Amino acid sequence: MWIYLSKRTLLMVPTLFGIILTTFVVLQTVPGGPVERMMAQLRSQQQGGEGGAQGVQSGRSNVMRAEMEAEQMAYLNHLYGFDQPVHVQFWNWLARLATFDFGDSYYHHQKVVDLVKEKLPVSISLGVWSFFIVYLTCIPLGIYKAVREGTVFDAASSVFILVAYSIPGFVLGIFLIVLFGGGSFWSVFPLRGLTSDNFEQLSALGKISDYLWHLALPLLCYLINSFAALTLLTKNSFLEEIHKQYVVTARAKGLAENKVLFKHVMRNAMIPLVLGLPGSFLAMFFTGSLLIETLFSLDGLGLLSYESIISRDYPVVMATLFLFSLMALASNLLSDMMLVWVDPRISFEGSPK
Repeated sequence: MWIYLSKRTLLMVPTLFGIILTTFVVLQTVPGGPVERMMAQLRSQQQGGEGGAQGVQSGRSNVMRAEMEAEQMAYLNHLYGFDQPVHVQFWNWLARLATFDFGDSYYHHQKVVDLVKEKLPVSISLGVWSFFIVYLTCIPLGIYKAVREGTVFDAASSVFILVAYSIPGFVLGIFLIVLFGGGSFWSVFPLRGLTSDNFEQLSALGKISDYLWHLALPLLCYLINSFAALTLLTKNSFLEEIHKQYVVTARAKGLAENKVLFKHVMRNAMIPLVLGLPGSFLAMFFTGSLLIETLFSLDGLGLLSYESIISRDYPVVMATLFLFSLMALASNLLSDMMLVWVDPRISFEGSPK
């Protein structure tokens, strides 16, 4: 097992290198870098500051403006290291990522690590609550559906979760805002942030209720599509195990149904669920929903990733992608370890010859 873990850990290095290299190449080839965008914004600000004054500018003033813009571009390229050869830029990025020194954001003008920390509360709130609600709901529901296969409850619950799966989260968000957010009917839930402005003055119980009050609508929109896949996977896994011979034998020996189900069937049926558990946790924890965050004014990692790509904020893009890739690789390794924990018969050392 330790040999396998060592091999998998070493394989992470070339995988991360390939991800970083691919990302760097894409960022270099996409038109409109950060310097060009900064100059375009500066140019628009200068035009707005002129107040729409009319008149024909002299050729000399145009030449002076062009020279100033060229000097500004040269300064910015030197400031951010874009005037260096491409291979030097890549190795600089690689060295910084290897030491977890992600530098400063081009547009937020603060350290990338601090910027990510500021956005984490939203991702933690949506991700952790979503993960526990989904798993604590779907696994018991899937088991009960497997036991009650073919009943009215099984059919009705399948229809319900499939209808919920077909509803886009942002569509439900708009409906809830109109209905409960003071749009056209009732003003029941707040529509901005995770806490109220007077959060610090509230009691401990008041802080908890205020936090959950703010989280209710966005969390519902975030969860609406998450129940179907895990519920049906749990149901199908249990159904496959229930019809196997060892279950028939256990029942023939007179074991109680609960003991057969939760001692024998569950251990084998949980293998597909355990395999995807770390990846599901990371996906819910770090993959924010841009539309839902925008609808409810939640400034999380989803919105940060989108804005950094649009604004060509290379340090934020590289840092977030590096961290997410590293954690994804670690989650795959953790999945293998959990498989061995659930079923000790699984071995990664290969069959003996």
